[in-house]
Amino acid sequence: MVLVDDWGWSNVGYHRAVATKEVQTPNFDKLCAEGIELDHHYVHNVCSPTRSSLLSGRLPIHVNVNNGDATMHNAKDPIGGFQGIPRNMTVIAEKMKQGGYATHQVGKWDAGMATRDHIPLGRGFNTSFGYFHHDNDYYTTKVGSCKGVKGGINDLWMTEQPAYHQNGTGYEEYLFEQHVLQVLQNHDPSIPLFLYYAPHIAHTPLQVPQSYAEKFSFIDDKTRQIYHAMVNYLDDVIGNVTNAFKQKGMWNNTLMVVSADNGGPEYAGGGANNYPLKGGKTSNWQGGVRVNAFVSGGFVPESMRGKKLNGSIAVCDWYATFCHFAGVDPSDAKAAAAKLPPIDSMNMWPYVSGQVTTSPRQDVPIGGRDMVQGLVSGDYKILIGKVGTAGWTGPQFPNTTDGHPTGGIDITEDCGTGCLFNIKEDPEERNNLAASMGDMLKQMQQKLAKYQETFYNPERGNKDPAACDAAIHRYEGFWGPWVD
Repeated sequence: MVLVDDWGWSNVGYHRAVATKEVQTPNFDKLCAEGIELDHHYVHNVCSPTRSSLLSGRLPIHVNVNNGDATMHNAKDPIGGFQGIPRNMTVIAEKMKQGGYATHQVGKWDAGMATRDHIPLGRGFNTSFGYFHHDNDYYTTKVGSCKGVKGGINDLWMTEQPAYHQNGTGYEEYLFEQHVLQVLQNHDPSIPLFLYYAPHIAHTPLQVPQSYAEKFSFIDDKTRQIYHAMVNYLDDVIGNVTNAFKQKGMWNNTLMVVSADNGGPEYAGGGANNYPLKGGKTSNWQGGVRVNAFVSGGFVPESMRGKKLNGSIAVCDWYATFCHFAGVDPSDAKAAAAKLPPIDSMNMWPYVSGQVTTSPRQDVPIGGRDMVQGLVSGDYKILIGKVGTAGWTGPQFPNTTDGHPTGGIDITEDCGTGCLFNIKEDPEERNNLAASMGDMLKQMQQKLAKYQETFYNPERGNKDPAACDAAIHRYEGFWGPWVD
């Protein structure tokens, strides 16, 4: 499983009708062409909720819609109050381990770190190498601040403890690539493998080795230049990882699932582009929640290779799909005992493999910060309330159509009780049908209201100063779990 951070819809070659040297993603393009493009793959509009959804098998509205600080803690609710995934929800790695898989995590976590139950090791991963927060410096690995500490706190973790002596040794994505390659080199091919690689690229801070920046020196906008260089860097990493699977003799029996965690950021300083979709990261327009996604690898049936599937798939659906491969029950008895929401995941393999022609998922509720703000149901989509990033870019961001040529899209549209779109006929969400299709609007409002009744958003707590105490005194300048 590869979950790419802040990857814009138009920042991959296979979504470009006309080739441009700004977008250089030959490995992603080849993998998609040899696999199956998932044209309506939905996620949350920001990082942590999507990761929580993927790992827990729940729609974001049933696990986490909070993208706050990883050091948040609610002492009154040790079951479900921490940032990220409640500790009494079963994460996919635990299920895969039950099925006999070796389990490894590399890269961004962003799904909770308050206790050792919340980090990858406590969630069923045999090994991990990555960071806990949204973003750290690609070279120093520092992020966040604690009183009395200059320059920030290191955020780099190796399975059971801080990754001492790894911080500051190179470009972080290179370190992650090398670790993925090491996992593959050390793996016994007779044992099934579940590898979750969540690159830092292309999240801020926008940093890339100089040789890659120079490849894109023809781009006059610095933000866009570095962003495109970072995506190209990751494309090379994916090519190297794919080759390692092939050299190990594992590719023919591998299913590689690739998805972005949200739409690309089109606000000032973001550098991404979701053209021709409306909006981007942090918004619930299609550009924020409908993302680049495909499956590839030798396990893809030959009859399905090169196809594009138009049915809805939610990122949480990979949970039940992976459980199907592992031969384990996807239901979550631990969560049921703790009276937490059950999984929403649907096994997508019959659809993806061509055994059936329609997706089992018809509804994708879309979470806002404090409510269910939208719903995709069949061909239609409803949004309510105020929705930001309400504009479109041109083929080259930041030449936007909303009068902000260098500052990104900062328009907010008030949908009130409902903006309605036929997203199959109008994927760019330009024609609001609310006034002309009153019956459909009412039907969608009623469906959305039903999901609203199930909205799960416990009190997550506040930033806990004890996290800094642990970082300084227990972990010698590194972030790590601080609640016993």
